Amino acid sequence: MKRLILATSVLAVIMLSAGRLFVVFGADAPARIFKLTAETPQFWNLIDHNANLTKVAGDFGFTEGPVWDDAGFLYVSDEEKNKIYRVFVDGRPNGKKDEQKKEEVISLGDPDGSTYDRKHRLIDCASVLRAIIAVTPDGKYTTLADHYEGKKFNSPNDVITKDLTQPNGLAFSPDGKKFYVDDSEQRNIRVYDVAADGTLSNGRIFGLEPGEKHEGVPDGIKVDTDGNLFVTGPKGIWVWDPQGHHLGTIEMPEQPANLAWGDKDSQTLYITATTSVYSLRLKAKGFVPYLTH
Repeated sequence: MKRLILATSVLAVIMLSAGRLFVVFGADAPARIFKLTAETPQFWNLIDHNANLTKVAGDFGFTEGPVWDDAGFLYVSDEEKNKIYRVFVDGRPNGKKDEQKKEEVISLGDPDGSTYDRKHRLIDCASVLRAIIAVTPDGKYTTLADHYEGKKFNSPNDVITKDLTQPNGLAFSPDGKKFYVDDSEQRNIRVYDVAADGTLSNGRIFGLEPGEKHEGVPDGIKVDTDGNLFVTGPKGIWVWDPQGHHLGTIEMPEQPANLAWGDKDSQTLYITATTSVYSLRLKAKGFVPYLTH
């Protein structure tokens, strides 16, 4: 969600400013660690018991919108520093130490969720511009859309819909017949049936992600090739099967906002979590729509 600022050692206070939710912590909030918590044995079919979380890069303001590129880097939005970066997973041989991991692509007011399209263009939800834009590798952009039904966009994040109070992350099932969207305010995930002409129907609750105010809310969503969902939520990433059963939670040391499948085999989950970017190898294989459709 927009600007959910999390720290690990302060008392939580909720503030609403200009329509954005901020969480500030005080000294009583517990420290967070990486932990795998299974709710069912099926959780271990998707991730190894001994999986290790790796910190790829840090020193960001608030990370969002990760997109993997096969050249070996991620595009990452920083909503606080108002930039989109390339983050190099293995560093660059000739870079200085503090430059090996990331380089600025574009300075842009409050960039957010991103993806590639079929033309391999980087598509970003530009909140300050109130537009959906395409960003070129050399840091220029063109506006693709900024109005809907004759009205200027409000603040595009991942999705625009009339049904939810604070819609956020979205994803399609691998067969394209289900559309998922979560609601950060209601702390739930909804699913819709998708008709052949793209219209949605039969909206219903798929799952709930309850938690304390300081623990985070539903945000980014990714789906694997078997239709399992990986949804950021309280304490980390909640894993769901296609029937809406909560299989387990990947607890994170920083609250995640979004995630992306990466590496050549799409079996690494890259996670934007507050001030850092992390990676986690899985048994599951990611479903990446622009690579398969």
